[in-house]
Amino acid sequence: MNVVASTHSTRELGRIQSGTDVYHRVNLALFVAGFVTFITLYDMQPLLPVFSREYGVAPALGSLPLSISTCTLAIAMLFTGTLSETWGRKQIMTGALFVISFLALLSAFSHTFVSLLLVRLLQGFALAGLPAVAMAYLGEEMDAASLGPAMGLYISGNAVGGMTGRIFTATMTDLVSWRAALGAIGIICLLSSWVFMKSLPPSHLQRRPFVARYLVTSLGYHLKEPKLRCLFGIAFIAVGSFVTLYNYITFRLLAAPYLLSQSHVSLIFLVYLLGSMSATGIGHLVNRFGRVPTIRFSLFAMAAGATLTLATPLPLIVAGVGLFTCGFFSAHAIASSSVSRMATTARAQATALYLFFYYVGSSVAGTVGGLFWNTWGWGGVVSLICLLLTAGFFVTIRLSSIIHASYPPPPAKSQPWKLGLTAEETEQYPGLSEETR
Repeated sequence: MNVVASTHSTRELGRIQSGTDVYHRVNLALFVAGFVTFITLYDMQPLLPVFSREYGVAPALGSLPLSISTCTLAIAMLFTGTLSETWGRKQIMTGALFVISFLALLSAFSHTFVSLLLVRLLQGFALAGLPAVAMAYLGEEMDAASLGPAMGLYISGNAVGGMTGRIFTATMTDLVSWRAALGAIGIICLLSSWVFMKSLPPSHLQRRPFVARYLVTSLGYHLKEPKLRCLFGIAFIAVGSFVTLYNYITFRLLAAPYLLSQSHVSLIFLVYLLGSMSATGIGHLVNRFGRVPTIRFSLFAMAAGATLTLATPLPLIVAGVGLFTCGFFSAHAIASSSVSRMATTARAQATALYLFFYYVGSSVAGTVGGLFWNTWGWGGVVSLICLLLTAGFFVTIRLSSIIHASYPPPPAKSQPWKLGLTAEETEQYPGLSEETR
């Protein structure tokens, strides 16, 4: 056996393999975690027009129950990955799930708009305990052959949770009330959290002391990298456009001349399935045309889809939303995977920064879109989206020029000392030496 194969076998020793009982337990637990995360994050989206009516606030303010959660999620996510290395992966995720579920139940009893916003603010902080930590857990515990299917099942839990949250909430609101919908989701999530706690084995990660300087310097290091800054900008622009369209398309379809019910409007979220398919199949275009040109094409598809929604016939609106959604999922899939490829060290922190800008874009553009809707109607919303996507187009041009200017890539390896770590701190983070290869 050669040295490389021996080293690989040693690293895989003791990891979870597909087909085993513990493998199925982990898959169940992480599917449940993804489901709870996204059903509670996006159950508010179809309710934004309801909040505007019930609490007597403008659409821009009515969008805050969603925007405030994504904003606090973005901020807290910068820290939870590092904290989980100190407190334990399973402990962080279990605590986060129970807090999320309790707050979801509590949101059903929010009798003022301010109290609802407070609950959602806290929920955003708790939600940060899942996405990055869950992916890190899978990467550490699964063997190489089992990681892909397990990660795919976790992501499918995200998609099922997000779609269920939107459709279930809208349907229950039509049949009973929005409070009943949120209360039911809270109970479902509490039961799901118990299943997670009982199913997930503890992490084998050796805990490390929290080093604030490591976190701060690694984040600063990535923010100085021009290629990564472009990818962060694309994340902000793409998801900002995406959330803006989905936030206010519900207002348009509930109003004249369509006058659709909440449950009928929620069916438009089924086009998420098209988006998931496009994200899976986009690899062929990337292999043929390259990453940056394919991102540019995806942003163009988003702009074309948004423009198509200006048409009056409902089938054309649905077609436009479908094209827009496919473009978004493709752009996001390419940009997010490019971060780990272009980051030369501390990739976990680079991913956290990408998600930070991703959710900040959701919060900022999602709220600003309400001002455009209130002032100029749907045409104003589409104009905002097209302005954002035009900026994204220029960002891709900048990214191409940076990549071409740096070709061929320098052979020198990044060193841990570039992050400002002492020798002792470097020993506490042995993964850095692998990340810098």
